Amino acid sequence: MAREGLSALLSHWRRHPVQLAMLLLGLSLATALWSGVQAINAEARASYDRAAGALVQDGLERLVSADGAPIAVTVYAGLRRAGWNVSPVIERVLPGSDLRLIGIDPLTLPEQARQIDISGAGLGDFISAGGVLYMNAQTASGLTETGLPQIQIAPDLPFGIAITDISVAQRLLGQSDLSYLVIAPGSPKLTLNGLKLLAPQKGEDLARLTDSFHLNLTAFGLLAFAVGLFIVYSAIGLAFEQRRPVFRTLRALGLSASALTGLLLVELLILALIAGVVGVALGYVVAGALLPDVAATLRGLYGADVPGTLSLRPGWWAAGIGIAVAGTLVAAAQSLWRIWHLPLLATAHPRAWARASALALRWQAGAGTGLLLAALALGVAGSGLWAGFAMLGAVLIGAALLLPVVLSAITGIAQRMARGVLAQWFWADTRQQLPGLSLALMALLLALATNVGVGTMVASFRLTFTGWLDQRLASEIYVTARTPDEAAQMVAWLTPQTDAILPIWAAETLLAGQPGDVFGMTDHATYRDNWPLLSAGPDVWGRMAAGTAVLVNEQFYRRDGLALGDMIVLPGGALPIAGVYSDYGNPKPQIILGTDQLVARFPDVERLRFGLRVNPAQAPALVAALQAKFALPQGSVLENTSIKKVSLKVFEQTFAVTAALNVLTLGVAGLAMFASLMTLSGMRLPQLAPVWAMGLTKRRLAGLDFARTLALAALTLVMALPLGLVLAWVLLAMVNVAAFGWRLPMYVFPMDWLRLTGLALVAAGLAGLGPWRSLARLAPADLLKVFANER
Repeated sequence: MAREGLSALLSHWRRHPVQLAMLLLGLSLATALWSGVQAINAEARASYDRAAGALVQDGLERLVSADGAPIAVTVYAGLRRAGWNVSPVIERVLPGSDLRLIGIDPLTLPEQARQIDISGAGLGDFISAGGVLYMNAQTASGLTETGLPQIQIAPDLPFGIAITDISVAQRLLGQSDLSYLVIAPGSPKLTLNGLKLLAPQKGEDLARLTDSFHLNLTAFGLLAFAVGLFIVYSAIGLAFEQRRPVFRTLRALGLSASALTGLLLVELLILALIAGVVGVALGYVVAGALLPDVAATLRGLYGADVPGTLSLRPGWWAAGIGIAVAGTLVAAAQSLWRIWHLPLLATAHPRAWARASALALRWQAGAGTGLLLAALALGVAGSGLWAGFAMLGAVLIGAALLLPVVLSAITGIAQRMARGVLAQWFWADTRQQLPGLSLALMALLLALATNVGVGTMVASFRLTFTGWLDQRLASEIYVTARTPDEAAQMVAWLTPQTDAILPIWAAETLLAGQPGDVFGMTDHATYRDNWPLLSAGPDVWGRMAAGTAVLVNEQFYRRDGLALGDMIVLPGGALPIAGVYSDYGNPKPQIILGTDQLVARFPDVERLRFGLRVNPAQAPALVAALQAKFALPQGSVLENTSIKKVSLKVFEQTFAVTAALNVLTLGVAGLAMFASLMTLSGMRLPQLAPVWAMGLTKRRLAGLDFARTLALAALTLVMALPLGLVLAWVLLAMVNVAAFGWRLPMYVFPMDWLRLTGLALVAAGLAGLGPWRSLARLAPADLLKVFANER
């Protein structure tokens, strides 16, 4: 009996291939977007784990200079003689590249910190005069520098990291002093000699820093998956509705309710496994296409180096198939419950089917209101990243749950205000269709609100960023010399040809225990007139030029809870904060002090880069003359316009993944609406046949159906706009501050709303074309059958 019953149930899909295609397509797309996002996150986290295994995250105690300055070799030698079991490390970015170089001493390095195998014959090459650079294959393939030592591939090293002998690192970096000292376990701790002991790092800093981004991606994946499940729900609902007579017949033949439910469950599991495998394969393609942009985002916003290639990881394959099965069961749960609990003959009566969910709307309204109140409480009293995302979730889900209630009220008012029988029937019929369309409209609401909110955030960031670039890149030309002698010659040659030569020099140091940058700034009108300050004390520029105060970037200021007047520890003594400046896109703490102070506190600072103030009309000629005079390589001399162009290109690449996920989510929402309309078109014949029989033509009926689709989409869009603006405010005022350390002003873009309105109506129109065409071409005999069948 079970075999015959399953065969009878499966035969439905052979007779309705379009429904089967919609079910499999919806579940495959939902699984693809979810598993694609998880694949990206898995790849990034694997990269963080590799970075956590590098020396800077080795889980051992370290000694650093208390004032953030490098450690002299003599200090290291003194500690060794005093009985400290320490090993020296140099860690810096190789000048002129993005390669982070780590120099180690293999003879003293503790076993726990060894990330490469240099035992045996490899040790001789490693400590030889020529040296060896260990890095992974992707890092090696991206190298453009010449004159580097022999390269050895070490697959387990993180991207962008190279390990070499400390003497080779000193030669390549032009630095003899040490970055820090690694302490072996069990080493006796004696006098610190002005050094600071740092507790073992657990390798979680980078993962915590990027949690907001991955949480954002996961939220997008969940949203897309939920929207895709609306398609599955519609397809399953239609199949269950059409098979009510089959269910009654099987029950009458002796199949129990539990056995029938079990067979339906087996059927759904078969379909879910097929769609899950296809969806995971599609997710791999989606992840491969988006991963380069994700890598650019992580590098630009957080300084995290993630490879742009994807690896096959069984974990997310299994998770993708599992989420497909779970999603199918969730989408079918209501229908399965009804099959199990309804009496034997009730499945053949539509009203019994409808009464089984009569109280759902009231519960939905109560839940939606409660979630909105919770979101309000989080907005008033909450703070931090999780509070921001919790508020976003509560707002989105609460508004989605309230959408059918609001639309029901609006259509009810429209029905009472309508004049004429046809208009009243139109709004009454629209209201009757809302339960069947509610999930698709909720999906459309979420997709539209997300587009408005994320689009507003990105556009506000773009507008702020372009204005900020105009302020920061005030000099007309930026030039970088290759050597100090060449820099001196350039300055002598440029002095009579420019209005001002502004040094752009920087040193790396520890700021409040974090790696950061210290920049020097010359007291000049260029900075006084253009530099964007968010907060400043009295005579901020004069105090900085006199060397009695510093400026700090917004990230450092917010992340460490600083205030104007707080002291910042630097080599040579602490200085108070006199001002805070915006520094978008930089994940590191940064301070600015006078150029003379920078040179005095960091005597070894590179003095190779300068900004030149000239007449803008003369800039191209001076650039050409500079290149001809000094034979400078490509990129060593740039006009500010070209730098702005490159910066904006990086900005667009950074948010490309967000735009792609927005488009995909909106597309899936349109497909969900199409699936729901197709479902209703097969179920509404009993409501349409009497109207047709009273004289309304099929074409007129189809036109009204199409107009109803557009009207519901337009009403949904009206609700999505304020919801999207709330979403944008939370992203800018709460999530951005907690995630990145800066707060952006919020701007509104009505023209983008008009564009989105057009997209929403086009999506709804395309979704309604199929049902409109089916109804317009429906044979009169099919409508007449309604009056003769069991309904």
